Amino acid sequence: MQVTETLNEGLKRELKIEIPAGELATKLDTYLEDMKSKVRINGFRPGKVPAAHLKKMHGRQAMAEILSNEIQASSQKAMEDRSERPALTPEIDLPDEEAEKILAGAADLSFKMSYDVLPEFDIVDFKGIAIERPVVEVTEDEVDAQIAEIAKSNAPFDAKDGVAEDGDRVTMSYLGKLDGEPFEGGADENGQLVLGSGQFIPGFEEQLVGVKAGDEKVIEVTFPEEYAAAHLAAKTVTFDVVVKEIGAPGEAKIDDDFAKNLGLESLDKLKEIIRGQIEGQHGAMTRQRVKRQLLDALDEHYSFDLPEGLLNGEFETVWRQVEEDMKRNEKTFEDEDTTEEEAKAEYRKIAERRVRLGLVLSEIGEKNSIQVTDEEMQRALYDRVRQFPGQEQQVFEFYKNNQQALASLRAPIYEEKVVDYILELANVTDKSVTKDELEKLVAEDEEENA
Repeated sequence: MQVTETLNEGLKRELKIEIPAGELATKLDTYLEDMKSKVRINGFRPGKVPAAHLKKMHGRQAMAEILSNEIQASSQKAMEDRSERPALTPEIDLPDEEAEKILAGAADLSFKMSYDVLPEFDIVDFKGIAIERPVVEVTEDEVDAQIAEIAKSNAPFDAKDGVAEDGDRVTMSYLGKLDGEPFEGGADENGQLVLGSGQFIPGFEEQLVGVKAGDEKVIEVTFPEEYAAAHLAAKTVTFDVVVKEIGAPGEAKIDDDFAKNLGLESLDKLKEIIRGQIEGQHGAMTRQRVKRQLLDALDEHYSFDLPEGLLNGEFETVWRQVEEDMKRNEKTFEDEDTTEEEAKAEYRKIAERRVRLGLVLSEIGEKNSIQVTDEEMQRALYDRVRQFPGQEQQVFEFYKNNQQALASLRAPIYEEKVVDYILELANVTDKSVTKDELEKLVAEDEEENA
């Protein structure tokens, strides 16, 4: 095998690889000799098929397989010998007319291989990265406020004689009709609706304000254009309503009995759970803020050339999402006070940041032997499968047979583990903040990253 470098500019590489026709012919003879004992051809005893006959029947197919193997093996060896790591799978250039000659054994195997190498850079000393971690202390007032909201949504309703007002619960029977005919899913004998809750079709609840027990009323409403049931979307329908009872909201007593009605053993246990939920919410925002600071610090430190293929692929992904969002929201670049060219330049910067940080985190993880365990992958896969109730087996099989899909599950786990590793070594200090201050910091980060 002879390797000649034909291009070396920045991260771009191009090699010409040549393998003599004689070497390919030797490999073909070995291949056919091995085939002789396995192939079954009428008129010949096993292992006695003449080499010439075997070559005539299977030589082209055998040579095609040899070429494929040789191209892959020689490409891999060429990069290993050069101690280079390609950013993406190298592009192979072997013209069809040349391939035909090679398959016929009339020419040497000669092809070009083009690729971008991964950039080399030094890892920053993590101790020099200063991170301020915003910490929110969960107060009793915050816990009590959450429990009060739960109590409000679980408050009892007492029957009243007066007319229905916002906040009251209306118990009713109703029958929905489209063009005078009942439609599926539009009836209930004992439906309950809290006025002002926004649970029913827009316009329905407002027409029940002022009704009282025993009233009969015909309500006319129009379904939203984006309604899930296509046959009802944007259609105007009527509901024949019979009001059975008006209930005024009472006040739930927050005590152990209240907690037990929620399936818990005591009010203290309810408070413990609510506190944990709030801490989890604050923790997620704190993590988001800390990670953003870390990535910003890494982004400021590194500024190296990027593999063109990786950058173009990331930009195409970002831009496709931008176009889909604009189409869905019926927006134009003029609405955003920009032009398509300006927007592309801005989003290309975002793609550059993502690729650069991805390479940095990957290098840090590799040099520090950070791995995603089988248990972590299995947990991520099961979490993903549970998002598709009723299709669990199909989703599981999809990921099981799709390495790229599995890689998409692995990537965020790996990134978070690398981030955790850096944070353990970085200069992280805690700062007490209020919930509002933390939400403001996170909102500012999201706005900058929009």
